[in-house]
Amino acid sequence: MNCLHHLPRTSALPLQSLSGYSGKPSCVATSLAMVKGTALSRRSIVLAEAASGSVPSTADETSKIDDKSETYSHDMTAAMGAVLTYRHELGMNYNFIRPDLIVGSCLQTPADVDKLRAIGVKTIFCLQEDSDLEYFGVDITAIREYANSFDDIQHVRAKIRDFDAFDLRFRLPAVVSKLHKAVTRNGGVTYIHCTAGLGRAPATAVAYMYWIQGYTLNGAHELLLSKRSCFPKLEAIKSATADILTGTIRKPVKLKWHSTGCSTVEISGLDIGWGQRIPLSYSEEEGLWILQRDLPEGRYEYKYIVDGEWMCNEHELITSPNQDGHVNNYIEVFDETPDEIRSRLTSDEPDLSSDERAKIRQFLESFPDED
Repeated sequence: MNCLHHLPRTSALPLQSLSGYSGKPSCVATSLAMVKGTALSRRSIVLAEAASGSVPSTADETSKIDDKSETYSHDMTAAMGAVLTYRHELGMNYNFIRPDLIVGSCLQTPADVDKLRAIGVKTIFCLQEDSDLEYFGVDITAIREYANSFDDIQHVRAKIRDFDAFDLRFRLPAVVSKLHKAVTRNGGVTYIHCTAGLGRAPATAVAYMYWIQGYTLNGAHELLLSKRSCFPKLEAIKSATADILTGTIRKPVKLKWHSTGCSTVEISGLDIGWGQRIPLSYSEEEGLWILQRDLPEGRYEYKYIVDGEWMCNEHELITSPNQDGHVNNYIEVFDETPDEIRSRLTSDEPDLSSDERAKIRQFLESFPDED
């Protein structure tokens, strides 16, 4: 998975707070693009408590998984903008959002399939990438083979990169299309899960309720939060909705980093996720490190890596700190003459007309099937 799991497993968090940085920065960043800033922050504490599952067989195994859970929670808190906690060692946990829709954490053993069959689940919808599964040592092949050995339940996968709002935005149409087709085919109760069930799975459930089941976006979100403490990225759902109905418009963005002695400058986050980096090129003519990139309209968080050190410059737009003090730089890319539909669908109170909902359903039903 291209996410924070692949960053060095140390106590030092790459997405560090500016509170730990003293003195004037050695490098000053400036960004020139079609951008505007509106500092947005939502602070919440989310703790996923186990509803069922098996515990490791030895104290040593328990300790190792506990350490992995702590690191995963640490990374998730930094990337998602909320204090989020997941304890893999406590087993699978979930909540009914509707009588026919459950959001939860990942299955860990084939025995979890039996638990879901017992509560009427007909479709297990997994959003994890292979590296998610490898991190916690989950044998997805055994789980899938066991689930698909029954006639009354199906295991389906549609991968989304963890901790990555941009990937979520652009994967949601394909993912919800696959989910809608599975639900139509199998009926019954659907279990949507990612790793912790706090980000990707809730967002997918909200998008499905919004696009297919007739809810307003805010109504689906409120229902979700009344049933499960989680942190779906609503901005990604809004942008994905507008992308379906209006198309995707890209705008040129030019990021600049002024250096008095840096040897390498990279950016992480933005539209590539936190597990990848884009190098900036040094311009002798301008005396600056430069990144030129075409980005779809939307809001993007990012951070510079200067000579290997993750930095958030106080002279750029900065997100409000979450409860652990983590912040990122961000930009908003927008059209100077915005489309009325996109403006409405990305507002604080978005809703779909019956015609728009019918167009989205038709789009999803005709979307090419993924393997």
